[in-house]
Amino acid sequence: MEKPTYHILVCNSFRVGGDPRGVCSRKDALELLQMLENEVIDRGIDALVSSTGCLKQCEKGPVVVVYPDGWWYPEVDPDKVEQILDALEEGQAAEELMAA
Repeated sequence: MEKPTYHILVCNSFRVGGDPRGVCSRKDALELLQMLENEVIDRGIDALVSSTGCLKQCEKGPVVVVYPDGWWYPEVDPDKVEQILDALEEGQAAEELMAA
């Protein structure tokens, strides 16, 4: 099995029953998920994009996490998605956007 270089997680505040509730969901995280998926494909980035349950960072939502490096990005919006992916294309983190 081939693993992707990156796994991008987008908090969508999903609960056990599958319902999206919480800050990230209310702040258009689902749209960020679709944007990330489209951009990863368009740019040819070797990444898997997944939605997650609550990452317990509600005050900083929507939150995006990039593994295997463990880069956490708070308060992500479409402009930040572009910057995060620009950095990934270079194999780097968008350090100015990362959580402290």
